Amino acid sequence: MDLQGKAAVVTGSGRGLGLAYARALAAAGAAVVVNDVDAAAVDSAVAAIRSEGGTAVGVVAAVGGSEAAQRLVDTAVEEFGGLDVLVTNAGILRDRVLWKMTDDDFDAVVRVHLRGTFTCARAAAVRMREQGTGGRLILISSPAGQRGNFGQTNYAAAKAGIVAMARTWAMELGRAGITVNAVVPVAATEMTKTIPAFAPVIEECERTGKPLPDWLRKNEGLGTVDDVAGLITFLASDAAKDVTGQAIGIGGDRLALWAHPREKAVAFADGGWSAEDIAAHWPDGIGAEPETYGIPAPKAPEA
Repeated sequence: MDLQGKAAVVTGSGRGLGLAYARALAAAGAAVVVNDVDAAAVDSAVAAIRSEGGTAVGVVAAVGGSEAAQRLVDTAVEEFGGLDVLVTNAGILRDRVLWKMTDDDFDAVVRVHLRGTFTCARAAAVRMREQGTGGRLILISSPAGQRGNFGQTNYAAAKAGIVAMARTWAMELGRAGITVNAVVPVAATEMTKTIPAFAPVIEECERTGKPLPDWLRKNEGLGTVDDVAGLITFLASDAAKDVTGQAIGIGGDRLALWAHPREKAVAFADGGWSAEDIAAHWPDGIGAEPETYGIPAPKAPEA
């Protein structure tokens, strides 16, 4: 993919998945604004991209508020002449079960993930519409937002909201030539290691130095951060000009399109449904095959 002449902002790109996204965009020719709250991580990421022949500048800022969002957009415009791609990757975790989660735990995660995606996307959309040449908003979601996850009320809710915003903004920004998609990545990162379903497998591979097993890369779609980066580059490119409003999963050897929520089963009753009618109908009616929830634990194939 050729992204020469494009300018991109990647939030939370000092390390992990965000750094992989920034490096991939730069390798394809885009000029990248690297962002993180950790100044040392920003400096290191910018240096790494430049050492690989890419173009990058850094902005140390905590994503969430409008001021930080505008600063990121303004930096792209001042340094590179405009903004073509925004990747909203910044995030934090404050995992606790519902009865132990504090207001601060909830608000901190929602502020960075959900509000930060909103403020950054809004600032980017304003600039892209002014430029009149279209653009790409690539919003990072999570399997937790699609399925829920134990101990992640705040994170799962924010990531589900991000997919909803992608679908909404795809409608609102379509006439301006701005595509909006949500990416649902799965990769071995410090954040992923906090998810009980994946932590033991990742830690074992790190301990032994072995690559993630083939069954995990395919069946569970769990791989390295670099395995995810190709989708970001594709969505940022002209090849994806007609792809919008989608939630796309990627990880390991697996690429997937997530379905939009839709009615799975429907039943009708003349005059409506009483509580007693629903109770009688439920077991053998629309409730006969309830939906699953939560992220399933990886299952290694039997020897």
